[in-house]
Order: sequence, then structure tokens, then C-alpha cells
Amino acid sequence: MKLIHETSLCLFHLLLLTELFVRSSSLSTHRSSQCGLFGSMIHQVESLMNLSNKIHDLKKDELQHFDEVKLKLDSLPDLQHTARHFRSLKVNESLPLLYEYTQSFLFHIDWLKVAKTNVSLPIQTEEGASSHLLQLSGLIKKCLHPQNEGALQSTAPHLPAVSNAFDALLYSIEISDRLKVFCDSSKRVLRYLKRLSGCPRQP
Repeated sequence: MKLIHETSLCLFHLLLLTELFVRSSSLSTHRSSQCGLFGSMIHQVESLMNLSNKIHDLKKDELQHFDEVKLKLDSLPDLQHTARHFRSLKVNESLPLLYEYTQSFLFHIDWLKVAKTNVSLPIQTEEGASSHLLQLSGLIKKCLHPQNEGALQSTAPHLPAVSNAFDALLYSIEISDRLKVFCDSSKRVLRYLKRLSGCPRQP
């Protein structure tokens, strides 16, 4: 009887250890997957940053001539990136917001692509930016828990008609400037969230 009791106790402990191992392995796999997604998102943001200046393809001294004639797009996201804002970030709150901003820039880039096509301006940079924004949106969705996907929002903004190449250039400058701010802020946010999720630092 004593032998049966000890055997049952041993099996019970073994089952507990097996369950702990399975859960630990599952958490480790999930964390590894999430860390990889953060790395991929940061890569997409860096690629977007490299493309941002090419949207208007003007040199720094040339841009100074447009300071007084810039066109504003109020539909572009107003980004928060203060130190206090960073300290308040949580993964499941920040990623839906990042998705919303990414979708907004995707709408604006695709609109600019059509506008430039209509006035016979090249759109290769916009096509590249659109592709990276689309991939970034997909990665954000993968990183979120399924129950948080319902919080994702994307509303197409009402954007003005563009009738000439000069206005298309002015809008290119505006979107380029705001995209750079978005990329800088997003990269910092993603790096912070990556650390918050317990991901190892890159060497």
C-alpha cells in the first residue's frame, strides 16, 4: 500500500513538472516569436525612414525655398513622443495605435501615388513606401493577441484633389516630413516595447 502511495505521489510530481515544462516552453516560444516580430517591425520602419527623403527627392538647400508655401494635411497623425508618453506605454495599447498610424500613412501614400500618376510624376518611392507600410501593418496584427485585434482601427481620410505637379510636390514634402517623425517615433516605441516584453538586447 505504501509503495502504491509513493508511486502515485511520484507520478503526480512528474505530471506537475511536465505541465510546468510545457507551459514554460510555450511561453518561451511565444516570447521568441514576438521578439522576432518586433525585430521585423523595426526593420520595416528603418526601410521607411530611408525612403522618406526620396518622396520629394529635393536637397536640403532646395527645401528652404518651400518653407513659405507648404501645404498641410490635417488628416496625418499627430504623434506623441515625449519621455512621459514612453513611460506610460503598454504593448496591447500601443500596438493598436501604431497600427492606426501606419494605416493612415498607407492611405496618404497611396493617395499621393495616384496624385503623382495623374500629373505624370514618378511613383517608385511611393510604391516602395506603400509596400513597407503594408508589411508593417501585417506584422503588428501578428504581434497582437487575437482578442486585441478588435481594437484595430483604420478609417480612410478625406483628401484633397491634386490638379498640378507643383501641388503634388508640396504634398510630397509634407508627407515626407511627417513620415520621418513617424519613423523616428515608431522605432523608439518598438525598441521600448521590445525591452518591455523581455526580449534580449541586440549585440
